[in-house]
Amino acid sequence: MARMVVCKKIGKELEGLDTPPFPGPKGIEIFDSISKRAWNDWLEHQTRIINEKHLNMMDISARTYINEQREKFFSGDEIDQIEGYIPPKI
Repeated sequence: MARMVVCKKIGKELEGLDTPPFPGPKGIEIFDSISKRAWNDWLEHQTRIINEKHLNMMDISARTYINEQREKFFSGDEIDQIEGYIPPKI
């Protein structure tokens, strides 16, 4: 049976991640409170940001920016959108 979490982003009980997405306290927090669906939505958005803004993920400022955007995404705060991108209606 799949592990279920009450997803902080979507606000419903949904299937959780199989493992923390990365080590440390933030990875555990995401593992405990974010669903697979919300995580996959984030990965798609993150990829768009990295590609469209031509971010170099070896640069600490780019990683800091992505981390800030991830926090906003999961908290429901306004996040940066790619110019011309229209998000799908949920």
